[in-house]
Amino acid sequence: MTTIEQAEAQLSELELLASMFPTEDEFVVNDQLALAELKDCIEKKTMEGRSSKIYFTVNINLNIPEDTMVVVSLACILPFKYPAILPEITVRSVLLNRSQQTQLNTDLNAYLQKNYCGDVCILNATEWVREHACDYITRDATSSAAIESTVQPLDLILTRLWIYSHHIYNKYKRKNILEWAKELCLSGFSMPGKPGVVCVEGPQSACEEFWSRLRKLNWKRILIRHREDIPFDGTNGKPERQRKFSIFEEKVFSTHGARGNHMDFGQLYQFLNAKGCGDVFQMYFGVEGQ
Repeated sequence: MTTIEQAEAQLSELELLASMFPTEDEFVVNDQLALAELKDCIEKKTMEGRSSKIYFTVNINLNIPEDTMVVVSLACILPFKYPAILPEITVRSVLLNRSQQTQLNTDLNAYLQKNYCGDVCILNATEWVREHACDYITRDATSSAAIESTVQPLDLILTRLWIYSHHIYNKYKRKNILEWAKELCLSGFSMPGKPGVVCVEGPQSACEEFWSRLRKLNWKRILIRHREDIPFDGTNGKPERQRKFSIFEEKVFSTHGARGNHMDFGQLYQFLNAKGCGDVFQMYFGVEGQ
């Protein structure tokens, strides 16, 4: 299979996944820049200029014992030579403790290595997770107690940071934002352009680490415009359930301006409002959204 054929296979699989998981809560391409590069390379029949791997998330709703619905997420990165090389898949869920998550991911990789090396396999991976994830979640008879015991004191606070930047253009910064959010299991979104907006939410310690890394990059201006710390008091559910966003993604709205670098603030407000965060718009820009 040539590099062009590999790229075409990746795009075909993404289109299949989009049809199988049609809502934004189920399937999202986290790095739109990488997707644009992939399509451009296929159209031009050359892989020159391709610099970013495709990164996307598939969310699966599972029923576990006691009629509890839980979301299991597959964060997927496609190597440039996929499907000749297996994808990087990390399965996460709030009901998986660290050891359960590690074992599940190890077993999934072994299954794909044995059965699908050289073939597209993301859909097969989702089916395997759908069939087997509950075995890992329920393997420990005292799983709920075990999960609670693994939560560190800082993780009893859900933090949401609303970050403002003079602009976000640089593709390497945009890539760092996506990769760090994935690494730290944060949800939220980033909006490139002028100005740039980043929202991350998750365990307090992870948000602090994200901000520490981000601020060390070279910025004309960057600051935390608003911060929310939501403590767990036993009445408002686990901190993870207070999240406004199910995944982390880059949001690109309709652009305008001489350089095409200004996002449509109306679309941004509609997006925030749909997530129950419409009041943040005024904190960012000093005017009410509409």
